[in-house]
Amino acid sequence: MILGLLVLDLLLTSATDATMHEPGFSAPIANVTAPLGREAILACTVHNLSTYKVAWLRVDTQTILTIHKQVISRSRRVGVTHSDHRTWFLHIRELRETDRGWYMCQINTDPMKSQLGYLDVVVPPDILDRGTSTDQTVREGSSISLTCAATGSPHPQITWRREHSKTISVSDGIQVTSLEGPVLNISRVNRQHAGAYLCIASNGVPPTVSKRIMLTVEFPPVISIKNQLVGAALGTDLVLECEIQAYPKAVSYWSRESGEILPVGGGLEPQKIDGAYRSVLRLAIRRVADSDYGTYKCVSKNSLGDTDGTIKLYPMPLPPMENRNVVQRLNIVADKSSESTPFGTQDFRLQDYNRAVSQDQFCYGFLLSLVILIKIMSS
Repeated sequence: MILGLLVLDLLLTSATDATMHEPGFSAPIANVTAPLGREAILACTVHNLSTYKVAWLRVDTQTILTIHKQVISRSRRVGVTHSDHRTWFLHIRELRETDRGWYMCQINTDPMKSQLGYLDVVVPPDILDRGTSTDQTVREGSSISLTCAATGSPHPQITWRREHSKTISVSDGIQVTSLEGPVLNISRVNRQHAGAYLCIASNGVPPTVSKRIMLTVEFPPVISIKNQLVGAALGTDLVLECEIQAYPKAVSYWSRESGEILPVGGGLEPQKIDGAYRSVLRLAIRRVADSDYGTYKCVSKNSLGDTDGTIKLYPMPLPPMENRNVVQRLNIVADKSSESTPFGTQDFRLQDYNRAVSQDQFCYGFLLSLVILIKIMSS
């Protein structure tokens, strides 16, 4: 009986020693994430390898990639290295999306031992021409949807922004700096919506990409005039000005009330300063003459309509001058009565007299008496 117990103990001890000294895995395979086009390395750590060999396989295709130090795969992108026969590295260079999946590290024991590791290939975002809006032109008041299609892994998030940090008008009175989602809906487009919109795709894998979509809004001309009544004295210079907003580009010009288009040259100098939607039409009049007084029309036309605005130029007396002109003003006070003009009654006597007295009451009063005395004596 004692002999039997000794034999049993010897067998159990041998089995335990054999188990302890068999090859095995020292740690699980860490999952690896690598970007498209780069190199991925999966590590398999073993112990007690002895004369056994390590192999790498692609699980989904059951393809043997490497056995020990030999590369079995025909792909030049696959390689194998090791560190003291303990850690075996599977190298996959120039990564493709098709490399994504499960990989097996295997020891050729009987029965075979194996463990799995996952390779994830991440792809930076790319905006697709198909499914993404190009530059758009719409009529004011209509609705439009801008779309942005992108690929990548993980799937990209789409953000809409306006160029130069302008806000996006999503509804009446509501302005936002950005919107999320593949579609940007704009209802009741107006000219403030016009400009460049940026479709930005990002998924955490650099680089972030964007596409610029230009929105053009068409509308008939609109004219704005700051001063519709302008007074000017004879011989002075002045500039009439009207602001025009229109798209497509408008044809704009100045005319008189009769419809006569003002030619370029002489004292009339039309000037036009263009912007994207805005233009300023200026008319410079040099040395105003009697014939220059009247109504001027700023006219603007495009394919969607036409409009005009009017400016009325009326006469004004010359501003007060130095004392050398006092006698001339006093002559007006003494002799000239109220004058009726096409633009209304102008009481030059009252205007000039009040202005004169307010400037130098004593001096003007003396000179007035002198003028009256001279007239009495001469009569």
